[in-house]
Amino acid sequence: MLRDNQRKKDRRTKVFLQGGVIVVVLAIVAVVAFAIVTTIKPASPGPRNMLSDGILIGEGFTATRTAALEAGETPVANERDEDSDTIRIQMFVDYFCPICGEFEKANGDQLSTWVESGAAEVEIFPMAILDRLSNGTKYATRAANAAACVADNSPDSYYDYNTILFENQPEEGTDGLTDAELIDLTVEAGVSSPKLVANCIEDQEFKTWVADARTRAQNGPIPNSNVDAVAGTPTVIVNGVKYTGALNDAKAFAAFVIQAENDDSATTSTSTPTPAPAETAAPAETPAP
Repeated sequence: MLRDNQRKKDRRTKVFLQGGVIVVVLAIVAVVAFAIVTTIKPASPGPRNMLSDGILIGEGFTATRTAALEAGETPVANERDEDSDTIRIQMFVDYFCPICGEFEKANGDQLSTWVESGAAEVEIFPMAILDRLSNGTKYATRAANAAACVADNSPDSYYDYNTILFENQPEEGTDGLTDAELIDLTVEAGVSSPKLVANCIEDQEFKTWVADARTRAQNGPIPNSNVDAVAGTPTVIVNGVKYTGALNDAKAFAAFVIQAENDDSATTSTSTPTPAPAETAAPAETPAP
């Protein structure tokens, strides 16, 4: 009798132990599944007025209005009128990239003159490839997200904000600007919806889109151009042809733009004019990681 009772007790203990093991295993599976789901970034909608992953800015610094890029969709390129005399300049930039800053410093004034007069239109693609150099603050992503917030809520302020970000560009190896400082710069740029822009920056509303857009640019190809993929920043394309001259030489860049205007049928960068001698060595692109 005692032996039977002991066997029954042993069976119950075994069942309880097995049940406990199953519960633990299921709990582990649930934790792992949750971790996988939370680490997989879902596709994210982009900002309004950046359906191409860039924002197109024309005469008088007025931005072309577009719908937002829906999650998981392919960007829609801004087509250029081949019969137009307006030069199309596309720029892929990282706001933490010092070479992008040098290009802006050398060419910003003449770019502004061309765009304001309608001689050229500029399409700016913010990228984030230098997060690793901001001590964990991911400044490149935060700056690109801030720019996207301006495009979404106050697109006609984008050109000014782009200029101001480079004027206040922090050095590599620093934390970069804080979100509060990025917000203050949007006010300086004269955004029309400062509270909406500030909330967007604080919430990093377009953080995932910034990463997705970078991947698309790095995988390429870049529509309506001779660029297979963006290998580094700045990547500058004029009427579909990549500029390969000195990035810090305004005269060389102007000569390239003039040639593009006179030879709109150019399809390869082999037609790049010989750059004028630069006072300093031409910086190379900042390579993508």
